[in-house]
Amino acid sequence: MREKLEEKVGKFLKRKKLTIAVAESCTGGLVLKRLTDVSGSSSYVKMGMVLYSNDAKDEFLKIPKKAIEKVGAVSGPVAHQMAKNVKKIAGTDFGVGITGIAGPSGGSKEKPVGLVFMSVVGPKDSITEYRIFKGTRSSIRNKAANYVFSLLLMII
Repeated sequence: MREKLEEKVGKFLKRKKLTIAVAESCTGGLVLKRLTDVSGSSSYVKMGMVLYSNDAKDEFLKIPKKAIEKVGAVSGPVAHQMAKNVKKIAGTDFGVGITGIAGPSGGSKEKPVGLVFMSVVGPKDSITEYRIFKGTRSSIRNKAANYVFSLLLMII
């Protein structure tokens, strides 16, 4: 049986004695769920947050509402701040931030359904990317989670 992406990420984190925290919006906790589906994940997963509203991002991740309003909640800067701030709050080696539009509604011409910004902040490097995923709400969320795991494998 082929090894799942979250299992590969877990092996690397465990082997290198590194920790991770996740701040999710459009994926609704799916990345954290998949990370913690792996046996032994308590040795590297420290915490996760699901922050759907701008108020929650402001209150719990300390991303000012004015900054969110300036660039939009679905943006690279917000995804990066989510990753950076959850890493700081949790005191982990890695932070992940995900924000997007999973649909089927809520999109616009500038920000279509399927647009997801994903950021990984590590001890030395960080990476923030976006993709426009096609499909149902569920498949967009799964594709975003898979992409985040790929980013983690690149940066670990």
